[in-house]
Amino acid sequence: MPGFDRLALLASITDRAQDAEAALRAERDWVPLEEADAVVVLGGDGFMLQTLHQMLDAERVIPAYGINLGTVGFLMNKSRSDKAKHTRSIAERLARARTIAVAPLKMQATTNSGETFKFCAINEVSLLRETRQTAKLEVTVNGKVRIAELSCDGVLVATPAGSTAYNLSANGPILPLGSAMLALTPISPFRPRRWRGAILPESSEITIRVLEAVKRPVAVVADQKEVRDVSAVSVRVSTEQRLTLLFDPGHSLDERIVTEQFQV
Repeated sequence: MPGFDRLALLASITDRAQDAEAALRAERDWVPLEEADAVVVLGGDGFMLQTLHQMLDAERVIPAYGINLGTVGFLMNKSRSDKAKHTRSIAERLARARTIAVAPLKMQATTNSGETFKFCAINEVSLLRETRQTAKLEVTVNGKVRIAELSCDGVLVATPAGSTAYNLSANGPILPLGSAMLALTPISPFRPRRWRGAILPESSEITIRVLEAVKRPVAVVADQKEVRDVSAVSVRVSTEQRLTLLFDPGHSLDERIVTEQFQV
């Protein structure tokens, strides 16, 4: 298996994932994540995101091959009910897998007290009101103010990989994986009523400034990491780090994104 001689195996805490891990552990030798050429991830999309963030935080990113033992499994490959067949074919599946590059977002948030936080997001960065009062946001793209005051529940910036998640639920557009675009999508916009969001080049830098930040507090979430009481948030694509997902032939992420657009 050229390029993938040393494999790591990670599993979520669910019974299904733990059972699959036990079967795979007995099938071959595995190495710790920090020594591996690639990692096999057993679980759902949430656990895959957790694994990818773990690698980003460690600043050592290797290809990840997911097997869906969760619910949706948008970032995962199909599992097989026949465990023996499944474990025998794992090496072959990895050898035949195609690679998909995913560019994460880099988010910097400043709080009302002046603290600064930096996180990466693979799916989206979302700003959400903390109280029953509507959030008021100023939206700037590449240094130019595009919306002086957006009254809404929040706004999010989604990658193509994340465009079918929260972004789609907020009526945002689905972005093909190779589009090199970002979705800027409002969440329950009140004013301006006609604005339904924008599709921007991935080279864009988006800055959201919270108006009346103390009276109308806003939190920001980068995938699973939250910062509360923010005054400003900037988002851009991270050109320093690229993630690699491995997919079985015929089950790639770009095909799933196209398929999702024809769901009725």
